[in-house]
Amino acid sequence: RTPLRLGDAVQLKEEGNKHFQAGQIDNAIDCYTKAIKSCKDKSVLAVIFRNRSACYLKKENYNNAASDASRAIDIDAKDIKALYRRCQALEKLGKLDMAFKDVQRCATLEPKNKTFLETLRRLGADIQQKLKTTFSTDSRVQNMFDILLSEELDSDKKEKAANNLIVLAREDAGAERIFQNNGVPLLLQLIETGKPEMVLAAVRTLSGMCTGHKARATAIVHLVGIDKLCSIMGVDTEEIVLATGNLFQCVYDALTGADKRDYGKEEALVMDSTRDLKAILMALLSVLNSKKVSGHGRDQALNLLNKNVPRKDKKNQDHSKTLFTIDNGLKKILKVCGQIPDLPDQLPLTENTQLIASVLLNKLYDDLRCDPERDNFRDICDEYIKGSFDPNDMDKNIHAINTLSGLLQGPFDVGNALVGKQGVMEMIVALCGSEREIDQLVAIEAIIHASTKMSRASFMITNGVSLLKDIYKKTKNDKIKIRALVGLCKLGSAGGDDYSMRQFAEGSTEKLAKQCRKWLCNPSIDARTRKWAVEGLAYLTNDADVKDDFVEDEAAMRAMFELAKSPDKTILYAVACILVNCTNSYEKKEIIPEMVQLAKFSKQHVPEQHPKDKKDFIERRVKRLLKGGVISALAVMVNADSTLLTDQTKEMLSRVFLALSEDPKDRGTIVAQGGGKALIPLSLEGTEKGKAKASHALAKIAAISNPEIAFPGERIYEVVRPLVNLLQSDKEGIENYEALRGLTNLSALSEKLRVKIIKEKSLPEIENYMFEENDQIRQAATECMCNLVVCKDVQERYMEDGNDKLKLLVLLCSEDDEKLQIAAAGGLAMLTAAQKKLCTKVTLVTVQWLEILQRLCLHDNPNIQHRGIVIAYNMMCAGEELAKKLIESELLEILSVVAKLEDQPRKQPAIDAARTCLSKALDLGLIKPFS
Repeated sequence: RTPLRLGDAVQLKEEGNKHFQAGQIDNAIDCYTKAIKSCKDKSVLAVIFRNRSACYLKKENYNNAASDASRAIDIDAKDIKALYRRCQALEKLGKLDMAFKDVQRCATLEPKNKTFLETLRRLGADIQQKLKTTFSTDSRVQNMFDILLSEELDSDKKEKAANNLIVLAREDAGAERIFQNNGVPLLLQLIETGKPEMVLAAVRTLSGMCTGHKARATAIVHLVGIDKLCSIMGVDTEEIVLATGNLFQCVYDALTGADKRDYGKEEALVMDSTRDLKAILMALLSVLNSKKVSGHGRDQALNLLNKNVPRKDKKNQDHSKTLFTIDNGLKKILKVCGQIPDLPDQLPLTENTQLIASVLLNKLYDDLRCDPERDNFRDICDEYIKGSFDPNDMDKNIHAINTLSGLLQGPFDVGNALVGKQGVMEMIVALCGSEREIDQLVAIEAIIHASTKMSRASFMITNGVSLLKDIYKKTKNDKIKIRALVGLCKLGSAGGDDYSMRQFAEGSTEKLAKQCRKWLCNPSIDARTRKWAVEGLAYLTNDADVKDDFVEDEAAMRAMFELAKSPDKTILYAVACILVNCTNSYEKKEIIPEMVQLAKFSKQHVPEQHPKDKKDFIERRVKRLLKGGVISALAVMVNADSTLLTDQTKEMLSRVFLALSEDPKDRGTIVAQGGGKALIPLSLEGTEKGKAKASHALAKIAAISNPEIAFPGERIYEVVRPLVNLLQSDKEGIENYEALRGLTNLSALSEKLRVKIIKEKSLPEIENYMFEENDQIRQAATECMCNLVVCKDVQERYMEDGNDKLKLLVLLCSEDDEKLQIAAAGGLAMLTAAQKKLCTKVTLVTVQWLEILQRLCLHDNPNIQHRGIVIAYNMMCAGEELAKKLIESELLEILSVVAKLEDQPRKQPAIDAARTCLSKALDLGLIKPFS
């Protein structure tokens, strides 16, 4: 091949210029790049680099733009175009001082160039502002640390400085200044003071600094140290523990990239964070078995593992974190499950620790992908429990059985398989017969947990009932008696709400429930034992007689609600079960009459409904629960920042809220007691069914309440998404209808809310429901659209060609349903007022348009008539030709008749509108004044 000559480079440059002028930037870059390779003439080369710099500016590739401009300047230092292009690129890259120097050089070369002078002035002002901010931030940061580390200043000043530092760290510029000004070592000094308020301020500041910033998060991990963070999380002050847990989460999110913010080249400097992530996991697992760590710290470590180890999305194939945790920490989690606080030399725990550990075990087991992995999990558990049995050490035995209880509350299948192993049931029986109270308590709790899933606990049903009855009759210890009773309650409720499958004799469940309520209301019994009374009622309330008795016992209800508000969150599930049972909001199997007849004929079991499970009894129970303060209890339960608020529990709470909001008269009470606020998180997180139920309850409230009162402040914007999520074809008609009504109510409030509704991509769904056969849904969708048409985005959709949106609105104006007509005519009136083009388009969408308009203007309903006349006026204002067409029709006569009516409040808006129409026609010279 012959080498390219200078002529080729010039030709390629010219070709690149043509592409650039045509807006074909990529093609221009290709030409310039080829020209650079072949060009030997330095002056030509400078021009090519300068031109390619212009291309990169267009592409917003500022690094390359600056680089090419620099290469042109290296050849010709006075190349004014290259200097200005580099200035533009450097400004975009945030290098204001360098950009200022370039434009200063340009202004020296061309002192009268207005563009250069304006850029010089603007950059000068920007640099001054930046310097001002930087220096003020630097001095503020140093000043705050001086105050915090001073021995002399009072605590109020220190508290104010600490809060300022936290606020500053939440903004990226402030966080960077703290970091650059030796902030991390200074924060460590605050931690070393050991003063709780100083430690808390330092931890919260560190959280702000590393939120979404991988480079700073990595630096903080190495400067502070993971062990140091764990020791801070191990203190006994709950507030500090929670703040440190949040810091760990911020670091973890930044290192894994869960926080998507981009910090450019700083991000590239951070090496692979896999080692740091593994070190954090190992440290959290070490915390679990450390006696130096408080119960709150242990809870926080378990919560962090629960949140970050099992996959959130099973489609993601990588579950290596789960396998790593099982290999390095499964025995440690099992040890936590087996702890018995009443024995000496145990790990510090809270009321929630063991159940959180069980939830983690369940999540880890559920995250495994194949049988060999599950077999390995079971083998480790089997080996741990068998290894803990010791004929000569009863404490070891009860530790093993308590660990088994933990597995039965977590991965039930693993625990259930272990219950059937040789020696396990014998050990439980031996513990039941022990003289020590703690041995009996642990054994009975194991029996209770083993009889949770009736279909797979047949071994317990055959062996457990007689054992529990025997203990219940013999013991005089309330703690043991109540647990034995709960076990009997569980075994006795195997039939669920099926009235025909009662396990006990008539009246027995009511007696058991009465005893549970008695214990629940007894303040002299400790909270942990009273919690078991709630567990018993969770099963007994499957019986409708028990439900009715429970809601009539206001003292028992209030006692349960107080327990639900306590720090012990292990009770959440049981309380949710009772409320679901009392409101009958559980999943009900559809009973098909033909199948019932077939079952009777073939002598198969036929489910029966209890007489007290009929609608009027349910409604009465709902009223009693509301009167008893159920909403405030639910609000506290929903706000529990705990792993124990599982998706299943959230779904049950959503079901209860929906049942409570069924009667419109009760929705004000729900709002007044904080129900509206509590429903928002339930509608956004949890199971699909749970989110739908909570969203439906929100829709019911939003449809008839003043949304500004029900959802005050910024919370009102959070309600939009749940309502839009109900506008799906897989949702029931009542859900669609009430969501549309809620959105109508919201869209009437403000432009900001209307924009939010549109941004949630709701328009296509609302438009679809305007075609719905169901009259109520169609009316609700049209009313909603009537409120949204004031938005420019919606108007543009109606102006687009090739759709029937406007035609549908015109045809809906002719429907018989007056509410639908009001909505459609209102929407059309606003559209024709806002966009003159639509007035002409109305005449093209259907041949019936004039007839429909005349019928609106003649309507008996003054609201519809007023809207019709306003549409006519808008069309007359849109153009003389259109106005002439209207006046030449029968519409003139209609308007004349209306305009001549005597003034009357009911029809006044329509009369005034008709008179305005005639005045317009007069102005246009289409009619003459009546003499």
